[in-house]
This record gives sequence, structure tokens and C-alpha cells, in this order.
Amino acid sequence: MIVVDSNVLAYLYLPGEYTTAAEELLEQDPDWVAPALWRSEFRNILAGYMRRKAISFEQANHLQREAESLLEGSEFEVDSLTVLELVRDSDCSAYDCEFVALAMKLDAKLVTMDRKLLRAFPNRAIALSGGYARSKARDRLASGVVAPEAQNKRRHPH
Repeated sequence: MIVVDSNVLAYLYLPGEYTTAAEELLEQDPDWVAPALWRSEFRNILAGYMRRKAISFEQANHLQREAESLLEGSEFEVDSLTVLELVRDSDCSAYDCEFVALAMKLDAKLVTMDRKLLRAFPNRAIALSGGYARSKARDRLASGVVAPEAQNKRRHPH
């Protein structure tokens, strides 16, 4: 299980520089979780794409539903005190600290490309492009474990 921030979801569904890394991550570790806040952040990302005319309203709606399907049953509330403590002890936003708080609550890693998060929480946050998927793949191959459920997870349409 890994906590993914909203940008990792965006990389999965909106083709770009980190799309391949996000796809590899999903294939290698398909148990993605996020705080409920991810929905609003993802909608805001889609809104930006719509305003720039990069995607249509229909495409945005479809991508939101796909992402909601991916995280169905994997959304969590986080403790406000924990979030505020993380904000106090870092220069990260409360929004970003929700993802860290969830990773702490679940004793999981947070996969992100947010430099502030990576600097402030080096023991909890890891970079999407930092080889997480490749290292998990090596672990799975070494143990003989395959992740067939990854085949059932839905990804962005190309």
C-alpha cells in the first residue's frame, strides 16, 4: 500500500513527463490510497486543463470518474491535529500535510514529486521518479510475487 498525492494521479491520467513512471508504479503496487482531499485537488487540476482547452468538459468528467474508480474504498479522513502539527514543523501546506498524515497513519510511503514534501519528510515521502516502482518490481520478482490485480486497475486512455 502506498499513499499517492493528487499530482501522481494526474500523471497517471494526463499524459506527460511522469506518466510512464506513474503507470509502472500502478503495475508494481496497485494498492493506492489517498486522503479524501484528493478529489478536490484532482478536480482543480482538471479545471486547469479545461481552461487551457487541453481537455474537454466530457474528458474531464470521464477522467474524474476513472480516478474515483481507481481509489474507490481507498480514501481516508485524517486527523486535524496531526495535519496542523506537520504544518507547524514544516513549510508545507495543510493540503500537502494531509497526504503525509495519512502515510503516517497507515505506516506507508507517500509517493510524490513535490519537492517541499520530499525535503520536509525524507523518511516518509519518496519521489515517483526515484525508482520506487523499479525497486518494488525487483522485490516482487525476487519473492516470486506477481501483481495480477494491477491488470484490472484502470488507467488513462491514450
